Amino acid sequence: MKVLVATQKPFASEAVDKIKEIVTSAGYEFALLEKYSEQSELIKAVKDVNALIVRSDKVTKEVIDAAENLKIVVRAGAGYDNIDLASASEKGIVVMNTPGQNSNAVAELALGLMVYTARGFFNGKPGTELKGKTLGIHAYGHVGSLVGKIAKNGFGMNVSAFDPFIPAEKIEADGVKVYNSVEELYANNRYISLHIPANEQTKKSINYDLLSKMPKGATLVNTARKEVIDEDGLVKIMEERDDFKYVSDIAPDISELLKEKFPGRVYFTPKKMGAQTAEANINAGIAAANQIVNYFEKGDVTFQVNK
Repeated sequence: MKVLVATQKPFASEAVDKIKEIVTSAGYEFALLEKYSEQSELIKAVKDVNALIVRSDKVTKEVIDAAENLKIVVRAGAGYDNIDLASASEKGIVVMNTPGQNSNAVAELALGLMVYTARGFFNGKPGTELKGKTLGIHAYGHVGSLVGKIAKNGFGMNVSAFDPFIPAEKIEADGVKVYNSVEELYANNRYISLHIPANEQTKKSINYDLLSKMPKGATLVNTARKEVIDEDGLVKIMEERDDFKYVSDIAPDISELLKEKFPGRVYFTPKKMGAQTAEANINAGIAAANQIVNYFEKGDVTFQVNK
């Protein structure tokens, strides 16, 4: 078996060493492709591999078609919209993610963005505190639940959530109020932290109608995906309300326009930083390697996302 780690943004060297150790200890061949600049390099590298570990790298139909012996792809991270699931499924290739490994890093960033916004982007003028403010968690998965826990226990915020896929009792057990509709969530929270995936149901779902329900002094924090934001709706609400702020770990296509039109009310990290910690980097890489070994040795498909 040959396992390829292909990353334009490389893992930490410690993560690479640990991945290699896991792979070679299982008796597999280890290969590494880092900092490649052309998709053609990835297409060439996958030709003879049986397993592939990627981060945000694009595993397109062309890549999948070129990988004649590929059996499994693991995205070291939670989101997997960079992988063509339909093409993988068509060829019987298992696709997995590594949920939970980056969660704490993303959660801490989300709260950091809230602090940064509350303090006026550190502009030297008096800001506000998070204590006692209302925070709505849109999707209460690995990251969302951690954001809620830190916000409630660490900052003293009043936390609520909306997630139709998680039993209300489970959310309430964390001391978090549950809303039965996304409209209620947005209408009752000054801060909203987004943790929904980008799919056909969610793309552009965060629109003007929804954002207009938020109370005075509203802040939308997006550490999820840029595709879930209706950019026209975002611009409209910010034009109408000078109290509305938007901060994100993913710069939208109109980021320069937003910064120019609404100075002091928007902020975007220089590049996607949610999972960019040493700990998350190492944890996700190790999890990906272990999942590949468990798949080949035990048939374990626990984290398969293209079932």
